[in-house]
Amino acid sequence: MTLFYVVQHADKVQQPGDQRLTALGQMQAARTAQWLSTLGLRSVVSSPLRRARETAEAIVAETGLELQVDARLRERANWEESQSFEEFIADWAKSVRDRDYVPRTGVSSREAGAQFRAFLLDYASQPGPIAVTTHGGVTVDLLRSLLGDQAVTSELLDEGVPSCAITTFDDLTVIDIASTKHLE
Repeated sequence: MTLFYVVQHADKVQQPGDQRLTALGQMQAARTAQWLSTLGLRSVVSSPLRRARETAEAIVAETGLELQVDARLRERANWEESQSFEEFIADWAKSVRDRDYVPRTGVSSREAGAQFRAFLLDYASQPGPIAVTTHGGVTVDLLRSLLGDQAVTSELLDEGVPSCAITTFDDLTVIDIASTKHLE
């Protein structure tokens, strides 16, 4: 069995495209990296999106591990310059309500959850623990796929996963959801 620490990326700049971390986000990532470095990590894997990679780079700097990137950890949709923020939010909200809806700039919630689940299954045979930096939407998609919609709180669905919150899995078993205790 492999322990996965799934880290929501740190606070990001609010703009379209492939956002970077804010100064606050860099501090959150550093604090998260310090906490994770005490857990004997064996691997660090990140979404290819910049905000997740920058969060992972803080963990890599603290642990000396090599960064791996896996596209299956990408967010289900990303705000692109080709759409207004209002259009993106409406598209996102529809993809939360209808797990089969494919947003203009991504994949359905159901597909994103399945991709993340496949990632966990592929990495479950590797030695852990493994830090995984990704995004709130796809983490919630995975939780909905594993636990069912009724088991995911409306707070997570409506407000998302807090910056640098850690959701812990033992293979496909959920141990803890969106913990921010390491940031206190």
